[in-house]
Amino acid sequence: MTAERLQKLIAAAGLCSRRKAEQLLLDARVQVNGRIATLGDRADPEQDQICVDGRPLRRRDPARVLLLNKPQGVISSCHDPQGRPTVMDLIPAELRRGLHPVGRLDADSRGALLLTNQGAITLELTHPRYAHRKTYRVWVEGHPAPQILQRWRDGVRLDGLPTQPAEVICLRRAAGRSQLEVILREGRNRQIRRTADLLGHPVLDLQRTAIADLPLGSLPEGHWRALNKREWRDLMPAMGLSTTEPPQTR
Repeated sequence: MTAERLQKLIAAAGLCSRRKAEQLLLDARVQVNGRIATLGDRADPEQDQICVDGRPLRRRDPARVLLLNKPQGVISSCHDPQGRPTVMDLIPAELRRGLHPVGRLDADSRGALLLTNQGAITLELTHPRYAHRKTYRVWVEGHPAPQILQRWRDGVRLDGLPTQPAEVICLRRAAGRSQLEVILREGRNRQIRRTADLLGHPVLDLQRTAIADLPLGSLPEGHWRALNKREWRDLMPAMGLSTTEPPQTR
């Protein structure tokens, strides 16, 4: 592993924020191999002993990415002040440290959601400039006419701004409802539900079935699995992150 700035290593270990870590360095409270470190110094946590206030810095947790099949009614958050169940309740306690959801899937929706302990992965998958596609299966009321589906594809105005073009096809029709496949490259708050309401066909059920090229597959609802190295590499081909073999599926 190459040397990195000490404030980054301290923050990555979960001790404090990077700004607070810079202050620790300015206050001469950080040592590397027994010597006082200064702001701008670098170290390799695999080879150097880093101490803060005389205590060894906890080693950074192995990078992890989990794919969760989120059930309806579960909040995409680490904590909920109202006491509702969160996605973290579905993950074993020994794996939760440092994990956070990558983006959101509203409480009324279900399906694919990623969790990771790596901020770079979160940025890669949620920043608009990367435009990763997300695929959904959506049951809506009624039978949208072809011109309605074309309006959805072309984009509608939400909060005064047009949505980006979407891929929308009708998969099947049933009594009083239709199942659509919707592929988006942006993620506004409740975008599919709001668009469907605007076009006169409210959502009855919404399931996210894939994130980028990663399908939900046969993963049961409420269960998770860790991505293997190949899946991780395919998901973030430009990041070059090193991984260890993931834990078991649950």
